[in-house]
Amino acid sequence: MIPLRDSTRSRRIPYINVTLIVLNILIFLKEITLSEPELNRFFNVFGVVPARVEAQLAAGAPLLPLLIPFITTMFLHGNWLHIIGNMLYLWVFGDNVEDRLGHFPYLLFYLVVGFIGSAAHIIANPGSQVPIIGASGAIAGVLGGYFLVYPRARILTLVPLFFFITIVEVPAVFFLIFWFLVQLLNGISTAGVAANPVAWWAHVGGFLAGAILIKLFPETRY
Repeated sequence: MIPLRDSTRSRRIPYINVTLIVLNILIFLKEITLSEPELNRFFNVFGVVPARVEAQLAAGAPLLPLLIPFITTMFLHGNWLHIIGNMLYLWVFGDNVEDRLGHFPYLLFYLVVGFIGSAAHIIANPGSQVPIIGASGAIAGVLGGYFLVYPRARILTLVPLFFFITIVEVPAVFFLIFWFLVQLLNGISTAGVAANPVAWWAHVGGFLAGAILIKLFPETRY
């Protein structure tokens, strides 16, 4: 299912959400100018490598160098499908969460749930040498927050049915439960698979973090 728009209108311009989308696109456009060896080095430096994080923690490394890749990885994407899918979800759901939290609290929320998503992946894939990249964990947290505060919204959704494609309005609660179950089942079914190209547990962890933390952030009002 592909979300196209939601029924919840924002009260204010989502400056942070738009900025996040623009930054992700600009960085991706930079990525596609790199050669494959350069891109691999770029991902290894700015992505989160579970084995490297574990080694740094064991060695008592300074906190800042340890945390930086958890932030930078949220702005990296592997291909056009990866970034288009992520930015579409962020566009549909992020503006409403920003509207509820306010601009700066939304940015903080986004970064925190993204961090937790990456941590969940590390826990599920200890010792992995493969960098995880993408905004998926943070966006999953946005979906988790949306699930808690806008369950009655409706999502205009593109649904492929075998050889046909239809557009229907789906209740947000159903859409997001379905999305979460897909992530969870994929995470379970690929457990232990080396070099898994999708960080399913980052999605699961980010979503749960967003659903829990959204209530800890006060709602902003005019």
